[in-house]
Amino acid sequence: MAAASPGSRSSRPQRRDPQGRPPQDGYGVYVYPNSFFRYEGEWKGGKSHGRGKLLFKDGSYYEGEFADGEIMGRGRRHWAHTGNTYSGQFVFGEPQGQGVMEYRAGGRYEGALSRGVREGHGCLVDADGCVYCGDFHNNKRHGHGHMAFPNGDEYEGDWVRDQRQGHGELRCADGSVYEGQWYSDVLSGLGSVAHCSGVVYRGPWISGQPVGRAVRTVILGPAVLEVAPGASFSVRVQLLQDDWTVAAGEDGRVLRVSAGVRYVQLPAYSEVSFFSVDAGRRETPIQTPFGFQCIPYPLSDRPSGPERARASASPPTGDPEAARTPDAPCGQGDAPGGLPGGSEPGALPAGPAPGALAGQHPKCTRSRSGPAGGRCLEGCRRAWQGWAQFEDVRLGAPPPGYHPVPFLGGPQEEASSRPRGGPGPGTGAPTTQGPPGGGRPDGAAKAEPGTEALPGEYVIMVQDVTDPPFLGHRLPTAFKHLRVSAREKAPEPGAGRAALPRAPAPTPDTTSS
Repeated sequence: MAAASPGSRSSRPQRRDPQGRPPQDGYGVYVYPNSFFRYEGEWKGGKSHGRGKLLFKDGSYYEGEFADGEIMGRGRRHWAHTGNTYSGQFVFGEPQGQGVMEYRAGGRYEGALSRGVREGHGCLVDADGCVYCGDFHNNKRHGHGHMAFPNGDEYEGDWVRDQRQGHGELRCADGSVYEGQWYSDVLSGLGSVAHCSGVVYRGPWISGQPVGRAVRTVILGPAVLEVAPGASFSVRVQLLQDDWTVAAGEDGRVLRVSAGVRYVQLPAYSEVSFFSVDAGRRETPIQTPFGFQCIPYPLSDRPSGPERARASASPPTGDPEAARTPDAPCGQGDAPGGLPGGSEPGALPAGPAPGALAGQHPKCTRSRSGPAGGRCLEGCRRAWQGWAQFEDVRLGAPPPGYHPVPFLGGPQEEASSRPRGGPGPGTGAPTTQGPPGGGRPDGAAKAEPGTEALPGEYVIMVQDVTDPPFLGHRLPTAFKHLRVSAREKAPEPGAGRAALPRAPAPTPDTTSS
């Protein structure tokens, strides 16, 4: 026991009963028969009453108010074996009522207790820095409460036995928000997440994973899309779930369209391809699912001249739902609506790393133009309810450093009679074909001379460039085989963009959270 200061009660003359009985009244010291307890303080009628200090042989102690020989009222209790200290109200020797518990391992609790355990409303700061304010039952977070995690994530909602369960809202520090059902501290049930990249998912969750999210991208249309030189075309994209149905519950994924030209090595000319490329511009070939490789080729999705006027005057087709295609400029309107930390601390949905939804796409903002989604820079679109469309796409002229090899006439003319899609890299040369199956059915104007792609075999690619990746995953790249025919021909009925199947575009849900 610390030395008593001058004038304190412990400096008074202490009465000790010569027969070992406790003092009757006043101030005194008494060692109990089992020698584990020692009391020093006020007495009344032979019982500790008033203020005093009870010391335990193991080093624990209580200092505060006593009533009729019981620890009763306000005081301070220290447990030597745990190192914890409690200051507050006591009833019959146990913390009960309002008080503050400080833990040797770090952290503190301030709030209601019953029989020594947290019960009722209180605020707990644990050793990791997590702050919980809400309901407690039997020493556990139970009921409704708010948790703030050290990384900036916040959760508010239902708790059951120290785990998030029921309905709750998780707000991540990066701006991502989840609102919906929880079970055993993970996302389970119906819920919606607004990712910081702009992706919004609404639907069922199981064990922290969205059941109906997109897992693959498909470019609609014929197996080989044929277009006339300089003609523009549309690229319609579908996002599919694991069961090959449209991911209608997902919006805002950023897709980028690009192109490649077939990279063909001829056996007799090891350094000759469809384009001979300057040494400083050599590109790494891209493997395609069509049995050949390609190298990047310029692509434009911005109409020019009469086509620009026609595109701005009316929807690209007679389909009244086409106006809902996500092609409005990015950076207008508000971000998709929201939702609010995973297992300790704050991970979403179930992993240990908080901030799993962090980041932002460097080429586009999180905003979108109304319910139809937004358009990003550099040939990007945001998908809406599992669909996206790129209008007025055209292949450009060969870029600097790409030099065409003139084998489409003369001795190489025999190559044009070979079946399409035949030889892969290192065996055959690109071929040509008369009918342009993918030209515009409305007779769209061709590009100016010198600005169009040469006849040959190309590839259209659609990539998921959502940044950061939605829940840590990007969709695989989708490919479409494209041929530019050597000569034009009037499009056959049903050819071109009109031949692309269209989705029954549902009415956008403007009430999304």
